[in-house]
Order: sequence, then structure tokens, then C-alpha cells
Amino acid sequence: MMLLKDILYKVTINAVIGDTSISINAINFNSRSIVVNDVFVAINGSVVDGHKYINAAIEQGAIAVVCEVVPDVLEEGVTYIEVQSSSKALAIMASSYFEEPSKNLRLVGVTGTNGKTTIATLLCQLFNNAGYKVGLLSTVKIMVDDIEYGATHTTPDSITINRYLKEMNDAGVEFCFMEVSSHGIDQDRTEGLHFEGGVFTNLSHDHLDYHNTFSEYRDVKKLFFDKLPKGAFAIANADDKNGAIMLQNTKAKKYTYALKGYADYKAQILENQLSGLLLKLNDSEVWTRLIGNFNAYNVLAIYATAKLLGLEKVEILRLISDLESVSGRFQYFISDEKITAIIDYAHTPDALKNVLETINSIRTKNEELITVVGCGGDRDKTKRPKMGCIASALSTKVVFTSDNPRSEKSEVILAEIEAGVEPQNLKKVLTISDRKQAIKTACQLAQPNDIILIAGKGHETYQEINGERFDFDDYKTVEELLKQLQK
Repeated sequence: MMLLKDILYKVTINAVIGDTSISINAINFNSRSIVVNDVFVAINGSVVDGHKYINAAIEQGAIAVVCEVVPDVLEEGVTYIEVQSSSKALAIMASSYFEEPSKNLRLVGVTGTNGKTTIATLLCQLFNNAGYKVGLLSTVKIMVDDIEYGATHTTPDSITINRYLKEMNDAGVEFCFMEVSSHGIDQDRTEGLHFEGGVFTNLSHDHLDYHNTFSEYRDVKKLFFDKLPKGAFAIANADDKNGAIMLQNTKAKKYTYALKGYADYKAQILENQLSGLLLKLNDSEVWTRLIGNFNAYNVLAIYATAKLLGLEKVEILRLISDLESVSGRFQYFISDEKITAIIDYAHTPDALKNVLETINSIRTKNEELITVVGCGGDRDKTKRPKMGCIASALSTKVVFTSDNPRSEKSEVILAEIEAGVEPQNLKKVLTISDRKQAIKTACQLAQPNDIILIAGKGHETYQEINGERFDFDDYKTVEELLKQLQK
């Protein structure tokens, strides 16, 4: 039996109306999911204000309501808790409800614009290969030891996070690696979690539809490091000018990694091929199947984090050489006709630039580089012309197509992408709204030894159009189309 007062411990409370010694069933912030004796937490979100659904939650059986504004009319037998922040209260209550599961894990958060999924997933893979029971909370999937669950958000809601962390406790998991998004930080989803470490990858143009300005986006990321405890470690990419800002006010022990400047953990690229990278990490050489400069940073962050978590250098180097690429992150295959198809999640200007520059640094220039790319609907519109400019400048040919248009018209999105193409690059550009047709056209244009990059969706296995999700997998689509063309 759990009492309401037990899960309110550590919550900043303004007022209590009613009895907090009552037994409660569960916590919920969705009024439609409430059952008898649940606690309803009214969140004032960016789209919906949960305070409008307090009465509906009580009708469903809520025995207590946590809110920022207490209703004018109070229901008899219901306890009302007025708090400063419902989202913070929800996160702290969720942690208490599941018996503070993060305290029993060595939890590391990874944040930044690009590289979060790769670093978190490969750390999970590395520690698993080292013989540990490991957990993962990522954009692509959630892992509880060897059990895999689908993921719906980069950083899930705080109830979901703590439920999975509790499951990890029950499964004997020791290490957990977690992607921490700016949305998750801003919406207090990580409040009340006990992190042993934090990793900052980089910061570039993204999510300005949500955060309004780049400085606001940066400062939200910084909050994660500001809240790390004294006993934790904080490691930042020193080659990104925002790395120093992340570490400014943290109480955690500070470390840096870099390829260019001075840092605690240094890497040098000795060889960069389509088959992998030969790196010098501090004073040791290691071969990895991961490709490109951006993956050199990812490998270095993984090496540093594993060292800070106590693994031996020789073991880390051996484990790095066995790492396999993450689904939809520079995932490639070579067809029977010797056409290389690369699928990558690059959906920001910086990520797209990194991938294209990586391919251009590897190819001999005798081959064509054909890029298929689009931009998502109902998201940051300012990056669309930038994506168009980068794709057309760094590719031999480019096919602009739909990504996840959501509620927007594909034609409008494509026109905004095309607006960024410089005049000298217009002759390289084709625009085909239908994504499958766009990929098919790229396959038809490709000759032996050419390279096709399909960017933007990576691991996603759907397209979202007018509120509906349709099955669509870039990897499977290009694989099938190249096979058909070989017949």
C-alpha cells in the first residue's frame, strides 16, 4: 500500500486541501487513463492545459488532484495539492512512486543536437559486450537488459522513465544510458533522477520551433549540467564553443574531449574509409567500423565515458573495435551493381553537412553522390532553406522529397527547401514529392560505384501524413528498388 504523502515527499507544495494519508493506486497525467483511487496531475503543457480536465479525472475515479491552480469548486472526498510546478511535481512523484529507481543504477545522460542516439546506444552495446546488464532509453528503442521495447519520444514522460528504470532494477541492471532531449529537460521529465554522469555532444540549429531562439535552446541544455550532483562527472565536446558553457556552473567533476583543441581526451583520425576509421585515442590506436569525422567524436565520447565509469583502457579499446553501427545512423550496404546506399537520420543542417562532408572525404570524386532529402512538417521552418543549400552544394545530384509532412502540404515544404539552393546548383536539383518515387529516381540515376544518400528519417519505419502513419522504411525501400533494377 502506498500513501499519497509518501509520494509527495520532496515536492514543493503551496497548499493542501484534504487528507494526504489516503492510499493511492497510481499517478496519471492523462484524465482518460484514470482509474479509481488514482492521483491526477494537471500539467499545463505547450498544447493542452490539464487543468481543464480535472473534473473529468475525478469522474473517472481520481482520489487526489495535483495542480498549479486549485478549482473554484471542490469535490468532497478529493484531496487537492497546489504546487509551484505540476511537471516537476509529476517527475518527483513518479520517482518516489517507483521507489527512486535511478538511485540503484549508474545512470548517464547524453545530450546535444547530434550524436545522442549513437553514443547512448553504443555505450549500451559496449557495456553489454563487457558482460554487464545494461539499460537504454533512446529515440530508437528502450532496452531492459535483453528485453527490447519500442520508443515514442527521445525522452519519455517521467512516469514512463521511472517505470522502465524500476524494471531495470528488478532485472539487475547496473548501467543505464539515456538520451536527454531539450524538450525533456524543459518539461522537467528528468527532474528527480540521480545521474552519475552527463555527456554533451554539440549544439547546432534544431528545435527552434519549440525554443524560439538558439540561446534559449542552449540554456535549456545547460540546465541538465547545472543540476548534476557533486559526485557526478560532466564531459563536454571542447571543439564545440558551447561545450565550455555547458560546464560553467556544474557541480560535477569536469572533463573535455576534442579532435582539434586541447582536452582531457584527445583523438586523431589516422585513416578514414568507407570500411571504418583508424583512430588514435590519447596514446592508443584503435580500428572501428564506424565511419566519418562525426563518428570519431562519438567514439571519443564513448571511450571517455567508459573510462570514467571504471572500465580498463585495454578492454575499452577491444570493445570499441567490435561496435556495430546504430540503425539509421550512417547505415549502408553495397548492391550487386556496386552502388553504395547510405541511410542516415541527418535532419538538421549541421548533421546533413557532416554526413555529406564525410562521404565526400571518402569518395574518389569519380563517382556521383546522389542525395535524397526532405524536411518534416509542423517543425522548425527556418532550417529548410539551409538544408536545401547544403544538400545541393555538397552533392552531385539531389532529389528533394517529402519527409514526414504531418499537417503541412509537401509542396509548401519543398518550395521552402528549394529557396535555399544557390543559382549555380539549380541544375543539380530534382523535386519529387512522393518519397518512394524519389528514391526510385535516385536508384535509376545511379551508375556502378555511385553513392546514394537517403537522409532525414534514418531508423523511422513510417511516414506521417495528415495525422496518419503509413509504413515506410528507407533502408528496405532502397534495398528492394536496387534489386529490382538489377534484374
